[in-house]
Amino acid sequence: MDEMIRKLIRKYKTSCPFELSRSLGIHIRYLDLGKSTKGLYYRKLRRRFIVIHSELSPEWQRFVCAHELGHDRLHKGINRFFLEEHSYFAPGKLERQANRFAVGLLSSGTAMLQDETVETYCKRVGIPPEMHIYIQP
Repeated sequence: MDEMIRKLIRKYKTSCPFELSRSLGIHIRYLDLGKSTKGLYYRKLRRRFIVIHSELSPEWQRFVCAHELGHDRLHKGINRFFLEEHSYFAPGKLERQANRFAVGLLSSGTAMLQDETVETYCKRVGIPPEMHIYIQP
């Protein structure tokens, strides 16, 4: 996964998930998705979309965009909703992978400082505190 992230950044010369998504031809939309959904990724008629909950903070919108971009890069052709309804596969694994991708993308090129806490590092690189469990010091 780290190599995939490095190649993306090298090719498009940015680690910004919004710029990467646009460069990859993924359409970004903002909608009120309710209290329990922060974002989603879907394909329709060979077009790819990331939908981000419009009421999220900028920090969370950036993380969600990176997370959904992770689904695009890591889980091509996988329909999470189909898996939930028709198999015993736990979609939690896909979500954890997308979270790791997002953290890797957003923290790329920015190392933790000596004696810096994970929480402080997350704040400095713009990763929501709830996602600090995916940081690998």
